[in-house]
Amino acid sequence: MTLEDQHATMSQRVPLSTTVNGRPVSVAVPPRLTLADLLRDELRLTGTHLGCEHGVCGACTVLVDGRSVRSCLLFAVQVEGRDVVTIEGLGDNPTTGRLKCAMSRHHGLQCGFCTPGMLVTATELIEGQDPQQPLDQECVRETMSGNICRCTGYQGIVRAVLEAAAESSAARSGREEDR
Repeated sequence: MTLEDQHATMSQRVPLSTTVNGRPVSVAVPPRLTLADLLRDELRLTGTHLGCEHGVCGACTVLVDGRSVRSCLLFAVQVEGRDVVTIEGLGDNPTTGRLKCAMSRHHGLQCGFCTPGMLVTATELIEGQDPQQPLDQECVRETMSGNICRCTGYQGIVRAVLEAAAESSAARSGREEDR
């Protein structure tokens, strides 16, 4: 491929229709634009952070169709017709609210760079937990190991996730008893 062909390919735009944080989004994007860059630069959802840009650090973690993904590894065009939720979209989520409070109590928030990805990952973990099998330290450590934090040492994060999981489980039990 010649340099001219490469430039022509990069300047092409592809239509994209998706849902981001519950809102329909229709944009035209370059075919190789990452989801992280779409979210941050085009949609101004800057809670999704870029760290390593290799899918290792977890700072760019978002939910796509309810599953956590590294937005730096996905092209934006790959979310055509799918549901994307960023940290901003979890603002009213009760599980995420419990996590934020627990992270504060257990000093799991230090500089805050990794926090959005941590919260997205932990929210998915807690909301997907089997009510008959409470989360334990090993499960939380394994799940959160994909999110790198250079400030906290993880103990506070693990304690916060376990506390929020217990609170979420109690809240679910309370709703079931009300029925």
